[in-house]
Parts: sequence; structure tokens; C-alpha cells
Amino acid sequence: MEPYYVYSNFLKEKYGEKVYRIPINLPLTCPNRDGKIGVGGCTFCGDVGVGFESRNNLESVEEQLQKNINYIGSKYHAKKFIAYFQNYTNTYVEQSKFEECILSSIREDVVEIAISTRPDCVTEEQLKFLKTVNDRYHIEINMELGLQTVNYHTLKNINRGHTLAEFIDCIIRCKKYGFQTTVHMILNLPQDSKEDVIEGAKILSALEVNGVKLHSLYIPKGSIMAQEYERGQFQIGTMEDYIERVAFFLSYLSPDIAIQRLIGRAPEKDVISCNFNTSWWKIKDYIIEYMNQNNLYQGCYFNYLGGKITK
Repeated sequence: MEPYYVYSNFLKEKYGEKVYRIPINLPLTCPNRDGKIGVGGCTFCGDVGVGFESRNNLESVEEQLQKNINYIGSKYHAKKFIAYFQNYTNTYVEQSKFEECILSSIREDVVEIAISTRPDCVTEEQLKFLKTVNDRYHIEINMELGLQTVNYHTLKNINRGHTLAEFIDCIIRCKKYGFQTTVHMILNLPQDSKEDVIEGAKILSALEVNGVKLHSLYIPKGSIMAQEYERGQFQIGTMEDYIERVAFFLSYLSPDIAIQRLIGRAPEKDVISCNFNTSWWKIKDYIIEYMNQNNLYQGCYFNYLGGKITK
């Protein structure tokens, strides 16, 4: 048994059966790339974004959904799906286009719409529209926000273009509308300590987010961080250090938060360093083994909220 709350179990509990995420790739960019707030993007971001497994963004939302659902549905006998707007900043678009894309993803077998974005790119107008979709079509809304770290010095160093405050504000506003929230975290960024990792777990727990995606730092070719790495400006920690960081992050995290992944992955051809040259599934097994051997499990140190020091 895994020592953490597995996302697939969360979905089965919520929807009564296995649910599959269907990635949707839109022709978008990011305000941190096009000059709105910065250029070049986050220092760890590559030219292909994160949707390397997505379909061509020239295909319509309906086409992408239909083709992927046809494949996954027949392969896994799946009946329920999540429309996942994955690549770059999916709320960084005109309101009319945003509404068009969201409405295009509504179908009888789609039970949830997940929208990946930045915490500083979510407007009240968008949230109000999503609430009407939620109410009218009874489709769950999951706002998936990139944070990466709670250390505001590191956020500046990696050129995120926002601070911790914008993230907290966005979570609070999403929660006001009753939406699910998922947060991306990189646990071994340069300059981040294990104390930063633990504080990240505490802040996400205090904000009562619903899900977390973890991954180790990988360095895409052509990125700013790739240049820094090749100049010897920083070193990537060891796999053992990452495993320990994940274990302690989970130990301090609320047991009610579903874990969508423990480790990410990227095509070898697109990166100069990824996952310590080890298969992602091996690292996942190592994390579980480490936690079991050290009697650690998600939430075992979750004893710091609600004024518990006075109890």
C-alpha cells in the first residue's frame, strides 16, 4: 500500500470508477514569454512547454478530445474523462476565446475540466464564467496552478514573474467559487532548502488545496537554466536528496490532499538533465520504499494547524 493519497484512488472515490485525463493543447503562450511581464519565460521552461504528449494545437478542442477519447476509451474501456487544458497558460487569452474553448470541451462523458495556468493570470470574469459552466452542466472545475516553490527569493531567481502573494490570492478566489485546486511543486530547485520544502507542504495544507503534482528539476535544452547549468552556476542535488525531500514534503502535507504524481518526466531529446538518469517509475518505487522503511506516511507530521500548540 502506498504511503500517500494516490490521485487515482481519489478519482474512484469521487466518480465511482476510473477516470482518465485527456490533454488539450491550445496555441497559447505565457505573459512571462511574450513581454507582458517578462521575456524568456521561467528559467527552467523550454520551448515546447509541458505538453509533449499532447496532440497538435492546430486541431480543434473537439478533435483532440474525440481522437484521444476514442483511443483511450477502447484501450482501457474507459467511460469517464477529464478535459485537461495542459500546455502553457490556458487563461492567458481573450475572454471570448476562453469561453469558446471551455464550452467546446463539454460532452456527456467529460466529468471534469482541468485548467493549467499561472496564479497571476486568473480573472474574476473567467471564474464567474466557469461557475456558470459548473452549475449548468454539473461539471467539476479544477484550477491547476504552477507555484514550484514558496521561497519568494527562489521565485524571483527563476523568473516566475509572480510572488507567493499572487498564488495565495488565486487559491482563495478559486475556493470562493467551490473549485478544486491542484498545485505544481519542484522540490529541488537551486537555493531551496529542505526547510523550504516542508514550509511548502504546510502552506498548501493551510490553504486546503485538493491536489499536488511533484517533480524534480529537469533542464530543457535551450532554456536559461540550461545556460546557467552549463556555466557551472549551480549543481543539481542527488537522487537520494530528492527522495528524502519528497518523503518529508508528504509527511507534513495534509492527508486529505491527493497526490497526482511524485516525479515528472520529459523526452530525453529535449533535456540536458532529467531525473538523475533514472526511470521515473524506479524513483517512484524508491520514494515509497524510503517512506516505508522510515515509518513515514502522508500527514504523519500534520500537527501544526488550528492552534494545536495550545491543545
